Amino acid sequence: MALIRLQKFLSLAGVCSRRHGEDLIVGGRVTINGMTASRLGSMVDPENDHVEVDGTPVAIEKNLVYIAMNKPKGYVTSCCQPDDLIVLDLLNINERVFPVGRLDKDSTGLLILTNDGRIHHRLSHPSFDHEKEYEVTVKAPITDGALKSLEKGITLMGKKTRPAGILRLSSNRFRMVLKEGRNRQIRRMVQKVGNEVTGLKRIRIASLKLGRLREGAWRHLNENERRSLLQNIFDEG
Repeated sequence: MALIRLQKFLSLAGVCSRRHGEDLIVGGRVTINGMTASRLGSMVDPENDHVEVDGTPVAIEKNLVYIAMNKPKGYVTSCCQPDDLIVLDLLNINERVFPVGRLDKDSTGLLILTNDGRIHHRLSHPSFDHEKEYEVTVKAPITDGALKSLEKGITLMGKKTRPAGILRLSSNRFRMVLKEGRNRQIRRMVQKVGNEVTGLKRIRIASLKLGRLREGAWRHLNENERRSLLQNIFDEG
């Protein structure tokens, strides 16, 4: 394999973003074959060089897998949950993957599963502003005033939610775009405006759309989707 810049190696290995990798290198926390690499121009052979960060060996996973799933109701977004069905039960692949982000047991829709350790923090932490879009069905017709309140933000446990994107679809259905993901956030927000969620489906994560993938089905991302997702998350190819 060709030599690559050390900060790119750290990113591909799932340690951090390239920018954070530069900070680790300048801080003297990265070694190549036992020697501290403190220059940003350092190059590494991913197949033959031994790289450590703070004394912990790191390596690039050769067979990176990116899967889109339409999670059905009744499945838990977890790698292990005794006495419950988990989303990994729906897969039939040799690689070990994990779900990125969460959908509660009663929700459906888009879920990303991968063995790429880079993307979990980036998609889960609100500081990175990655959008997640949902279709929400509520029990009673929802007023324009209630939708406006959801759009501006609702105080949950003493902290106001961030502004959201809202698009009405019908008297009791709307789309909602969030840039954060608190526990059961949409259900709790809707309850705060005097209504109840009866259906919740995630239809987009960052640049990746659910499309026509049937409930309970999964597929590997194609090359264009993978590239677009990684560029959206990391601003890199």
